[in-house]
Amino acid sequence: MKFEFKHFSELTADELYDLLQLRSEVFVVEQNCVYNDLDSHDKEAIHQFLRKDGVMVACSRLLKPGSRFNDCSIGRVVVKESERGTGLGIQMMEEAKAYILKEWKADKIKISAQKYLQKFYEDLGFVVITEEYLEDGIPHFGMILEYKK
Repeated sequence: MKFEFKHFSELTADELYDLLQLRSEVFVVEQNCVYNDLDSHDKEAIHQFLRKDGVMVACSRLLKPGSRFNDCSIGRVVVKESERGTGLGIQMMEEAKAYILKEWKADKIKISAQKYLQKFYEDLGFVVITEEYLEDGIPHFGMILEYKK
């Protein structure tokens, strides 16, 4: 299984609907968090997603420097509950990192990571760079991955 990467303008209506539905399913319903998922960054993002048997099972969005942070970033990282524990999240993040390195020649990737996923991101090479903070009522850390040149 290989992830697709598309700019917002390249997404079909079905792809956009399905990725927004998955994000809502996890961030709003599962995590019981009322927040504005449609924050205008989607229009400038590269959307990474994977379908399995026609169902959207994972997605994230990649942002260029200056969009959300000064560095490139990966956010809205979601794996459908039924697919968790399969390594799909690791595969998605590795492919996202590779895309950013190849396409944008980035030397850093910054994320805002939910606290309970700190070890997941540390295992991918990210390090905590901020104190814990609340984002949409959920504890987060700022984390960064730096590539040596």
